[in-house]
Amino acid sequence: MPPQFFSKELQQKIDRLKKRQKSISLGKISFSSPLIMAPLASITSPPWRLLMEDLGAGGTVSELISCHGINYKNEKTLQMLKVDPREKNVGIQLFGEEPEALADAAKIAAEFGAKFIDLNMGCPVRKVVGKGAGAALMQEPSKLPLLFRSIKNVISIPFTIKIRTGWDENNLNAKEIVHIAHEEGIEFVAIHGRTRAEQYRGRANWEMIEELARTSSLPIVGNGDLHTPKSVAKRLEITNCQALMLGRGPLRNPFIFLESLATEDDRDIVFTAKDHWEIIQRLFEYSSEYYDKEKTLAIQMKKHIVWLAAGYPKVSQFRAKVFTTNSIPDFMKMSEDFFATLENRQKQISDEAFLVAGEG
Repeated sequence: MPPQFFSKELQQKIDRLKKRQKSISLGKISFSSPLIMAPLASITSPPWRLLMEDLGAGGTVSELISCHGINYKNEKTLQMLKVDPREKNVGIQLFGEEPEALADAAKIAAEFGAKFIDLNMGCPVRKVVGKGAGAALMQEPSKLPLLFRSIKNVISIPFTIKIRTGWDENNLNAKEIVHIAHEEGIEFVAIHGRTRAEQYRGRANWEMIEELARTSSLPIVGNGDLHTPKSVAKRLEITNCQALMLGRGPLRNPFIFLESLATEDDRDIVFTAKDHWEIIQRLFEYSSEYYDKEKTLAIQMKKHIVWLAAGYPKVSQFRAKVFTTNSIPDFMKMSEDFFATLENRQKQISDEAFLVAGEG
């Protein structure tokens, strides 16, 4: 059963703000807006990506996917490669450390219908970098030309990379890697404004991102600490970046892509608890189509429901009830009742990060 449209009231708000979007091109890749959904582990699967496109994301990127899992034909890994036919601007992100293995996996991934292939060079978690993948790839720039060529030579769709500012404060080599990427024909470089050593602590180094964007011949996509429409709008006003990637912010405020583009003429547009409940329903429809195991569906829906409830009164009690309820119909009804009691209230979200993992 195809997802139902949003209510007329909500759809009108979405459509009004979508008129503020301006399409962009990053190399050979086109997006409907300069605001892109960043790759997040266990989150940016087709249901969430579809929802984000519905709500104004100019494009999306899949969660990081192991090249070895693809090459071993692991069923769960191959499922992660799926692209929904309704997705318009999606990239598939791979991680690995061996040129040949990454090339083989990229060739397979490209057949699933993505618009571009992205290489994860930013994931800081030990189990990834310990094998030489993720942010560990930034430690040996001399090996990158061969790695990039190995992938580019076997795919016909564009190739991009996502990096960090460096391995640590003593090895801030993003500029060198951007230069190599330009020499090797990479379409754009997304930069998370922290080193691998910083993980997700502290504040993103936007001074470095902006300087790279100002001087680079390649399009630069900035990423880090863009958690609210206010912070995104402020960055859009001053940035040298051709686009921005939003990671954790959309999890609590899925309207952030639209609200960040609002003007003074849009002051009457507000999103309330009623709208958030509609979002949950749409996500449930998409997720029910994608996940064939009820347990997986329940896990995915629970985490998104409590994130979307963040900022509303009595959310801690609600969160506890959701996580202790196993029946999908029961916690969906519980959620419906929770949002219904809030009526037209707006949520209050701070500019502080609320997750400490998941984004490369």
